[in-house]
Amino acid sequence: MKKSYLLAIDQGTTSSRAIAFTTEGKTAACASEEFTQHYPENGWVEHNPDDLWNSVLRTCRKVMADLNITADDIIAIGITNQRETTLVWDKKTGKPVYNAIVWQDRRTTAYCESIYSSETEALINAKTGLLLDPYFSASKIRWILDHVPDAKQRAAAGELAFGTVDSFLLWQLTNGKVHRTDATNASRTMLFDIHHQQWDDELLTLFDIPKSMLPEVLDSSADFGVTAAEWLGGEIPVYGMAGDQQAALFGHACFDQGMAKSTYGTGCFLMLNTGDTALKSTNRLLTTVAYRLNGKVTYAIEGSIFMAGATMQWIVEGLKLLRHAGESEAIVKDVPLDHGVFLVPSFTGLGAPYWDPNARGAILGLTRDSGISTIVAAALQSVGYQTKDLQKAMERDGLRPKVLRVDGGMVKNNWVLSFLADILGAIVERPQVIETTALGAVYLAGLHAGVFHSTAQLATLWHCERRFEPSLCAEQRNHLYAKWQHAVAQVRL
Repeated sequence: MKKSYLLAIDQGTTSSRAIAFTTEGKTAACASEEFTQHYPENGWVEHNPDDLWNSVLRTCRKVMADLNITADDIIAIGITNQRETTLVWDKKTGKPVYNAIVWQDRRTTAYCESIYSSETEALINAKTGLLLDPYFSASKIRWILDHVPDAKQRAAAGELAFGTVDSFLLWQLTNGKVHRTDATNASRTMLFDIHHQQWDDELLTLFDIPKSMLPEVLDSSADFGVTAAEWLGGEIPVYGMAGDQQAALFGHACFDQGMAKSTYGTGCFLMLNTGDTALKSTNRLLTTVAYRLNGKVTYAIEGSIFMAGATMQWIVEGLKLLRHAGESEAIVKDVPLDHGVFLVPSFTGLGAPYWDPNARGAILGLTRDSGISTIVAAALQSVGYQTKDLQKAMERDGLRPKVLRVDGGMVKNNWVLSFLADILGAIVERPQVIETTALGAVYLAGLHAGVFHSTAQLATLWHCERRFEPSLCAEQRNHLYAKWQHAVAQVRL
């Protein structure tokens, strides 16, 4: 039987997904599994590494079973993953020395402050395009080496490996034969020079991290290795790898300079393609690797928001205002946009463009008229307002996307996208395939496998399901946004 599927592993913050796509980029089968979030202390977020690996394995096997296919029917695998989340494991046993420290985790705030100086931040920003912040992997590695008994000594002896989730999964899939990552994931560690495309000795010295811990960095579409036959019933090549936001950009076919996408998953991430120029932001946005193909780097400007879908998860699980997030659209349909209540979801600090790890969440403007529908509306609107923060920062950098392609679980909600178009004053496009992150991973894998021949061909596969156009006038938009900015100022006092 002719091989006919590409398999995406999409390992996210709250769930793992496996999705089989046809060679035309159509979804054939999907399996998803949520796993436990661990909060050992205030501001700390961890995952059990076994949960990450086992949920990936189970979802892959379920997709194969649902389609009644074997490893022989799968052309290649593409891996996409939550970025910055940090794992350190023993090179001989593959056993992690500590839980995965999640990208949202803020435990290294004091450490980052202790090494901060204008010179240090300038050095980090010049080489990596990032800011000195607990968000990125470097300070998380340092914490593990400092707090796990004997870890520092074992790392110095070359016994420990570091990886973001992609390289940890690759290590497991290949039974420890391969320790690799791609340029997009490497660019989020705060240890990778994005201009010279290599691990940087000066940054490794700054964070006191042995180079022997680090994975080999490949293009995003490359031969990453072959899965051990025992896991999926046969050997399958892994040909694609990218961090989730870069994979989404690729899945949206944002291949031209100036094209932009915004993903609404656990967090929200607005990314704009800047071509072969690593454009430096003067408004605290991040310069990052969008993708690397055939050794050629395409760069992007990115704004990162920590709480999007995670805010709705809190509404459901924390406040228990809804049974599930899918109820939100119906409950807010009659709520006016200017209802006076603002929810600032800075539960783990504020991301771009504020980068304030000490800010904490608040609901402001409550009156006796405020009810569940108002608070839910404020939660949903917080995503649009935070995206507006990023848009304004991009505008100040001379970039203003007129059209925004969107994906992620929240974009099923028409009310959210209508408000997003209104507050941005921009066209919002929802694609036919909203599993765009996984799609980007299989596009990368398919390019290396020869299933797809060029990014131009991939661009023809993107189709818009619905366009949302703004209906608010500029005066109304600016009035709402000014009130949002006032609310944000209250949580930063």
